[in-house]
Amino acid sequence: MSSSELNWKFPRTFWTANVIELFERAAYYGMFIALTLFLTREVGFTDIETGWVTAFFASFLYLAPTFTGTLADKMGFRQSLILAFALLSVGYFFLGAVPTKPAAILSLFIIMIGGSFVKPIISGTVAKASDEKHRARAFSIFYMMVNIGAFSGKTIAKPLRTELGLEYINFYAALMALAAMIIVIIYYRDIDTAGKGKSFKESLRGLLTVVKNIRFMALILIVAGFWAIQGQLYATMPKYTLRLVGESAAPEWLANVNPFVVVLLVVPITHLVRKIRPISSIGIGLLIIPMSALSIAMSPVLQSITGLSVDFFGVFSLHPITVALIVGIALQGVAESFLSPRFLEYASKQAPKGEEGLYMGYSHLTTFFAWLFGFASSGYLLDKYCPNPNTLTQQQMFSAYDHAHYIWYFFSFVGIAAFLLLLVFKFVTDRIDKKKLIIQPPSHRPD
Repeated sequence: MSSSELNWKFPRTFWTANVIELFERAAYYGMFIALTLFLTREVGFTDIETGWVTAFFASFLYLAPTFTGTLADKMGFRQSLILAFALLSVGYFFLGAVPTKPAAILSLFIIMIGGSFVKPIISGTVAKASDEKHRARAFSIFYMMVNIGAFSGKTIAKPLRTELGLEYINFYAALMALAAMIIVIIYYRDIDTAGKGKSFKESLRGLLTVVKNIRFMALILIVAGFWAIQGQLYATMPKYTLRLVGESAAPEWLANVNPFVVVLLVVPITHLVRKIRPISSIGIGLLIIPMSALSIAMSPVLQSITGLSVDFFGVFSLHPITVALIVGIALQGVAESFLSPRFLEYASKQAPKGEEGLYMGYSHLTTFFAWLFGFASSGYLLDKYCPNPNTLTQQQMFSAYDHAHYIWYFFSFVGIAAFLLLLVFKFVTDRIDKKKLIIQPPSHRPD
């Protein structure tokens, strides 16, 4: 193979960074899938309190890299990663070891700071360790490692919860973070980053620049409706499943349906819609996502037909709620395959010339808004329609969950609203663009 041909050869730091990412994602998603359960069952937060605690934790985890990324550039990637995984190890361990409300909030804050360092450093390492010709391959490996880590973390969380206890999921996460730190110390080498990068003032100025772009912010808020629904995999689904199906259910494994479908379909779907406008592909994703919530809400209908067990050719049987969840979560994966890659493409095209990197960096604001709204809403909805059984009397238990599926009607309405708002967005922006084309002389018209 000549040097001009595409290959899979990358420097050692690239492979080290990807292994680190695998460990970090295994730790995070193992903890995150069980976090609402842990905060309610072990720490003692109510459903509403848990909703707000996880809303702030999950949303600011996506906003904080804006500022911790600049600090990592100044410190150097290696030193920053050692600090990050030290914080993560301590945060995860004390989250499990000291299940009190003040300790849990402090532990989650430490985890949030540590995690916010890792995200920009690893993606930055992947970018710096690959040339432009091989960057797509480099990020495909990175994306695969992210999903392998997330899948394995959620898979092991189930036996840890049922065999040892919820706190042991946090101890497992602490062990994964500690292993990642050891790998960093032994194998990771900096890629000439120390002393470079933007200042905090420049980062804040960049954030304000993006926020002032009304078109871009409108799209971010609309697409946040999609991620608010998908976030229910972690906010609502674990408690909903265990309270309605029973302790033998495996919400951790159900959550893995999503990454499985995405990994399977994202490439062929992206290829299929390559010739249509990004906004149209985003629209398809937003059209599918309320259907995913509606399919979960339809579980009482399925249960009225099949009873408490859906038989699959005599080979195995599942609870109708489990079947509805699998269908709904699979549809979320299909919707994500239509929306996510094309949203990033559309976001890059909204950036003024020379500011593409800035706008791509702030595209994660959609998850910030989605997690803040989605997790907080989940707490109130669970409290009303699917309450903690420990707060109910024996008499209340008979009818407490009769309308639990209403939770998914709420999120289906969120998805429908997002889709309708996207149609309005498309109509308005198309009219604005047409007017610009009429006003501008032909030589200055945009492509």
